[in-house]
Amino acid sequence: MKVRILSAAVAIVIAVIVFILHNTILLPITVAFVIGMMIFELLRAASCVKFYSASIPAIAYGVLIPLIYATKLYEYKLVFQIALIFALFITFISKHEVLKYEQVTFIAAVSFIVPEAMLTALKTEALDDKHGIVLLILGLCGAWIADSGAYFAGTFFGKHKLCPTISPKKTVEGLVGGIIITGIVFVAFNFVYANYISDENIKVNYIITAVTGMICAVIGTIGDLSASLIKRQCGIKDYGKIMPGHGGIMDRFDSVLFVMPTFYAFVSAGDFYK
Repeated sequence: MKVRILSAAVAIVIAVIVFILHNTILLPITVAFVIGMMIFELLRAASCVKFYSASIPAIAYGVLIPLIYATKLYEYKLVFQIALIFALFITFISKHEVLKYEQVTFIAAVSFIVPEAMLTALKTEALDDKHGIVLLILGLCGAWIADSGAYFAGTFFGKHKLCPTISPKKTVEGLVGGIIITGIVFVAFNFVYANYISDENIKVNYIITAVTGMICAVIGTIGDLSASLIKRQCGIKDYGKIMPGHGGIMDRFDSVLFVMPTFYAFVSAGDFYK
């Protein structure tokens, strides 16, 4: 438990530093690191990372995308995607005796889904010059608060298993609790921000805020269960050990992978702040 708490404390300190310096290159570098580690851990779990002529381009592409997002090089993203596709299929042809088409498909899916999903963190931050970083923090809360809320609700009230063969500890009561708690946290967060932190006279659409939080909680659970299912089918307990007591980067960002694009879609379509 001490190791888990210490690991979380270090992660929080790093996150605070990144948030404070979000207007610098540090935020894209952090997102690039997270994407690279997620792709690496997923490919390792599926025994694909050993095919270096495919895995290295896949990881390199994932790392590259957030780094060039705010530059003119991003206009040539299709060129990088085509190069990656060629690398995958050249590897498939040359390693056809040991590399199965399911693995090629998995590498391709991970290579494109993870960067595009996590890139919405940068897109969310860039939505508003004044409130962008607040929206980014709120989007991350949509993943992590839901998980924590579901854990505590399930601990105290959980009786009915949600998906016992995938995640034995998750309960229906925990899911409902996580949804409610996330909605409340979204409203409370924005109330405090609008009335006590922001130096502007802004109005918050609390209905949209609460609904967005609750939907993010549901989406986050789907992401968590999906990542757990991959681990079970690959026969592993954790994706890695980079965060002692917590597992790998993928173990901490599995729900973010699903929640962040959903949150970005909501804040892009509707006004949280007026």
